[in-house]
Amino acid sequence: MTEACPVLPQRGPVRPLGLARVSIAGGFWGGRQAVNAAATLAHCEEWMERLGWLANFDRVADGTTGPDRPGWPFSDSEVYKLLEALAWESGRTGDPEAEAAIKRLTARVARAQDQDGYLNTCFGHGEQAPRYSDLEGGHELYNLGHLMQAAVARVRTHGEDDLVRLARRAADHVCRTFGPGERAGICGHPEIEVGLAELGRALGEERYVEQARLFLDRRGHGTLRDIPLGRAYFQDDVPIREAAVWRGHAVRALYLTAAAVDVAVERGDDELLGAVERQWERSVARRTYITGGMGSRHQDEGFGEDWELPPDRAYCETCAGVASIMVSWRLYLATGDVRYTDLIERTLYNVIATSPSPDGRAFFYANPLHQRAPGRASDDGEVSPRAEGGTRAAWFDVSCCPTNVARTLASLECYLAAASDDGLQIHQYAPSTVRAELPDGRRVAVEVETGYPETGTVRVRIASDEAAPWTLALRVPAWAAGATLTEGGRTRPVDPGLVEVRRAFRAGEVVTLELPVRPRITWPDPRIDAVRGCVAVERGPEVLCAESVDLPHPGGLDALVIDPHSDPREDSGGARVRARLRPRAGTTADVGDGWSYLAARPDAAGDAAEWFEVPLRPYHSWAQRGPSSMRVWLPIHE
Repeated sequence: MTEACPVLPQRGPVRPLGLARVSIAGGFWGGRQAVNAAATLAHCEEWMERLGWLANFDRVADGTTGPDRPGWPFSDSEVYKLLEALAWESGRTGDPEAEAAIKRLTARVARAQDQDGYLNTCFGHGEQAPRYSDLEGGHELYNLGHLMQAAVARVRTHGEDDLVRLARRAADHVCRTFGPGERAGICGHPEIEVGLAELGRALGEERYVEQARLFLDRRGHGTLRDIPLGRAYFQDDVPIREAAVWRGHAVRALYLTAAAVDVAVERGDDELLGAVERQWERSVARRTYITGGMGSRHQDEGFGEDWELPPDRAYCETCAGVASIMVSWRLYLATGDVRYTDLIERTLYNVIATSPSPDGRAFFYANPLHQRAPGRASDDGEVSPRAEGGTRAAWFDVSCCPTNVARTLASLECYLAAASDDGLQIHQYAPSTVRAELPDGRRVAVEVETGYPETGTVRVRIASDEAAPWTLALRVPAWAAGATLTEGGRTRPVDPGLVEVRRAFRAGEVVTLELPVRPRITWPDPRIDAVRGCVAVERGPEVLCAESVDLPHPGGLDALVIDPHSDPREDSGGARVRARLRPRAGTTADVGDGWSYLAARPDAAGDAAEWFEVPLRPYHSWAQRGPSSMRVWLPIHE
């Protein structure tokens, strides 16, 4: 059977398992999926209706569109991402409301498609600018890439229908317009490449994959007009194979990279795949935050230079977290290297889980690691004009993140496990059932019982009888030194990486992995100037933070220093650390009120300052109690 999953390569050491093979049943992620289905999907549709983004399609179909069209040029893509989320949700649960929404939205979109397959509500109709007259900023191809990803979700969960057919017509149009010997253009925002590559796989259309390859090869040669931010902004400065690191707009860079992995795998292009692996390694080592967030510059939503990771100016766009997972999962499927699924775990718990509010109707767009002032609470009835904010906002002027979160949560099962030629691999831990059919026809299945990440116990119960040996592999995260595995009545220590148990299992047997989720102190690389003299506290896969609402007085966060020599203490899924409030600069005067720079070193916290315990909570839960100041990296007491 064809797996119902977002990415399905034709070759590789492991195979992804789709929605029919993996199901989540409650726990940390099951609860979030339920909220996504019950609230977020309808919330997104309601806002797009309210703002006229859906009516844009009606106006094109009716011939009434014009220069007064509401929304940014890329607002069409939000409809397509919502369609993708709905398709995964319908495929995952059979939800009739999701199914009805797919048909309702598809009908409105289809009416706006031109006879030659072109589909856009901002260009090419009435008094609008001509088609493809602004490849740098028009997002026409970008939008279609998201339409194609929605079609992938639909065809793999439902089969070919109106949504798939309109995406096929759009892909045919793109190939005719930008194919060999035709217009040698590329889109300022990569996405068409990954959409074409996966749609080509899903529909067996080799020419779509070839068009994706052509777009990739054209990039990096100055094809697009230069802009004040430079061509690196849209990765048109250096060919993909020659680039040493990710740079420019983070989401653009990551979508492009995901497509490069797809094409490299389909074409057996080891040179291209090797280039992406090197880029991942350096970018993760030097340009990625402890949360897994990517993007340290606000002006271009982009990567900074190596070691440029300021916590208070971290952009870490939620969409970049989604795109990072897309890249790392593809690299894992291509290589079998578990460092990629380690990063997926970090990003899931500290970026994806951070964005939505508990009710699924408000979101963080940017995810800084230090909020200096609490800021104002967002108005849930208004569009937020800014990506930055001290609380989650119901909707944004540029609202790409809510729909990206929605499609990721709706398809989350697809990132939990994989099948090898000899068995099952479990990479992300949630209460779940996982099944696979091995190449020789054997069927294996397990049930995962866990309270992870609150607890570190993962029980894997064998749910199938197979007389021949097979391999059960469990990922031990890189942070989990001291983990143990119990099976067959024997407990042994296991190192980070994939731990394998190979034998003939009987239904009912249990393999137990114990991961040490106790709080731990993490030190930064000294080359990260912005957090020198600070430490972070992590617990299992979760990064923790301090919030002003937990301190003796609201302004205490700026004066907080912690004792790095005292082990953090477990505290209800978080931690408590030994801390002091640093006296103001100088010993007797408020020197800092007049001038921030002193002729002598200011006193560190003196003996008179009392020690107390500060509670730290998971970063993904910050600002849920109202506006607050917050910090992940905590200065240490010398």
